[in-house]
Amino acid sequence: MADDKKSDDYRIDMPQSKESFRAPSPAIRGPPQRQGSLTENPMLSVFAYCGSSILMTTTNKYVLSGMDYNLNFFLLCVQSVICVVAISICKSSGLITYRDFNSDEAKKWFPISVLLIGMIYTSTWALKYLSIPVYTIFKNLTIILIAYGEVLWFGGTVTPMALFSFGLMVMSSIIAAWADIQHALTRFGGDKSDSATDAISTLNSGYMWMAFNCICSATYLLAMKKRIKLTNFKDFDTMYYNNLLTIPILLIASLFVEDWSSANVAKNFPPEYRNKLIMAMVLSGLSTLFISYSSAWCVRVTSSTTYSMVGALNKLPIAISGLVFFDAPVTFGSISAIFVGFVSGIVYTFAKVWQNEKAKEALPSHSVPVSASTQSMRDSLKS
Repeated sequence: MADDKKSDDYRIDMPQSKESFRAPSPAIRGPPQRQGSLTENPMLSVFAYCGSSILMTTTNKYVLSGMDYNLNFFLLCVQSVICVVAISICKSSGLITYRDFNSDEAKKWFPISVLLIGMIYTSTWALKYLSIPVYTIFKNLTIILIAYGEVLWFGGTVTPMALFSFGLMVMSSIIAAWADIQHALTRFGGDKSDSATDAISTLNSGYMWMAFNCICSATYLLAMKKRIKLTNFKDFDTMYYNNLLTIPILLIASLFVEDWSSANVAKNFPPEYRNKLIMAMVLSGLSTLFISYSSAWCVRVTSSTTYSMVGALNKLPIAISGLVFFDAPVTFGSISAIFVGFVSGIVYTFAKVWQNEKAKEALPSHSVPVSASTQSMRDSLKS
């Protein structure tokens, strides 16, 4: 972008005499201060994404923790409406700016919004049936799908150390599932009782929704990264189109798919908890604003794999919030699963850092010839 570039100014000291003549040298200047440099800071985007994801997970879990709540499309619609209203107010106040609505751009971005709905909708059902620690541990499996998706779409590579971290992620998920099932059997008196059978059935439903969520999340993140490269969307552009385009889909789905009878509404919003649930839904909508911006920001300034890796590393505070606020079972198996999952994230982080360092060292000093098909693929991915 032209506005991102600055011309280099040099100061030339003119000689006073022939004897004092010397070649002019560039003026010594400090680090360049670019406007908007904070929005280009990868670490700041990572911290913003971590905080917003923790807030998003805990508020959604509070709304979905009741077994009678089943208006998931309505919850997502409320979140999108609050997000669009909030950023519209910020734009009219001059705090932010983003592109005005364009029908052609909306058509191109519409598939991304559909994938976003699939990702968030499956996450609501997985979060409903699973505890927060188990949910965050299984979310790690998305990293594996994204890593191999980047290999296919963006020419990425998977190192042996990354493969080792993938193995740890799978192991932590297995330990978490085993600990969850054992706790359910112990709590309800063995696998012979009807209560234990119902509990295992609920967990199996959660694992199924979690598998769908991993697939939807990987597909959404990879597709969004590619579309951002092609459309040159900025952070608020992505947030605006993502939330605006999902509102009619979610509203229609809620009206025609979900049960809006007075009896079901009373079950979803019992009088004694109605005000708290409404406040939690509003807060979850505001957290959607934060996570929509921070996720697009993090993907833009880092990579989709790093984005998911950060989500894996912040599982520890999320898991602790689940243990403290939602009475998740604290067992040796659950703590072990959290620890193994956290270690897997650290191992993957080092794997990516070392891979990037080796890539920098291996950069050639001249252009390396490539085949016509490879060059065509690279050109198609350029913005």
